[in-house]
Amino acid sequence: MAGEPRPISGEARRALEQELADLRAERATVAATLGGTDSPGDAADQADELQRANQLERLDDRITQITDRLHESASAGLPSTDAVGVGSTVTVRFADGTVETVQISEMAEERAHTLVTADSPLGRALLGHRAGDTVGYDAPDGPSTVTVLSLGEPSEDT
Repeated sequence: MAGEPRPISGEARRALEQELADLRAERATVAATLGGTDSPGDAADQADELQRANQLERLDDRITQITDRLHESASAGLPSTDAVGVGSTVTVRFADGTVETVQISEMAEERAHTLVTADSPLGRALLGHRAGDTVGYDAPDGPSTVTVLSLGEPSEDT
């Protein structure tokens, strides 16, 4: 299962696409500052050139990672509505009775308050569970439980 393509949420896809656009713009700016002179310059100029070349390499590596992840998710199709996985939209009822719809994501996003990362305590606990399951997890305030109400669009019980 580790080698299978993994879907991502729409929100995570948009965040990756925005990061990719930002990285490509930054790469173009850095690349424009490289080379262009035949004179070797002093040691400070050479060090600066090396630093920009290293930055360009890091940008290229991240661009490749994001591009590969976007291609992988495209071939994975939509997130499952049978069991919770990365990319799933899940409506849950917490132990205190509050109901919330969250998306399971592989990365945290500053602007998305309803995302739960797959490696967070709640995210790890939800993975693989189905509607109707009650799941225990370690919350910041101590052990807690959550009940999976539905997968997919928000539950009518909210």
